[in-house]
Amino acid sequence: MTTTSAKSGRSRTRAAGEGGSRRRGRGSPALASERREHLVKLAAELFAEKGFQATTVRNIADEAGILSGSLYHHFDSKESIVDEILAGFYTEIMASYQAVIDERRNPRDTIGGLVRVAFGSLEPHRAAITVIQNDWNYLKGMDRFTYLIKSEDEVEKMWVDTLQAGQEEGLFRPDLDPKLTYRMIRDTVWVAVRWFRPGGRLDAQGLAEHYLKVMFDGINLH
Repeated sequence: MTTTSAKSGRSRTRAAGEGGSRRRGRGSPALASERREHLVKLAAELFAEKGFQATTVRNIADEAGILSGSLYHHFDSKESIVDEILAGFYTEIMASYQAVIDERRNPRDTIGGLVRVAFGSLEPHRAAITVIQNDWNYLKGMDRFTYLIKSEDEVEKMWVDTLQAGQEEGLFRPDLDPKLTYRMIRDTVWVAVRWFRPGGRLDAQGLAEHYLKVMFDGINLH
């Protein structure tokens, strides 16, 4: 990285002439960031396949083709890696849910939008969803993961408020418990991560549309 002082014109010219290899050298922030991102992706796949608790730092290092000690240049523990995975998941999906709610459509259409967002997260956030399903109780006991409970509570409120609004407007059955209904929808969607595979007969959005037919119209002829 070159300086931005008044005398930096020659420095910038010289740096440009020396090419990108110097700017992206062994210890450059850009390259370190790329390595970090690569390690997160590798670890995410291992967490999804083996489970977070069963995956060791050695497993991640072996998959990356590096020594275990080298991994600690980027992360102080595997908990730090899964923290980055989960935090990214909740940040993205909560923003997507809020965007649907901010459209201020009727509650039925809003629930439909939330379901589509949830199914759309199966592929890009496979590891995070798998970890949440398998290791929730283990992780929520650690201080660094207390945000998981807060995030899940905020997500639940988005769904429950929408379901209640639908009941008040006469769109949804009044005898259904909104919180229980949300949790049944959530768990039905998340468990699909175990068998859904991209490239199959239905993509994530096709899966969402099929689910909405079952949820809103049922399987009985009317």
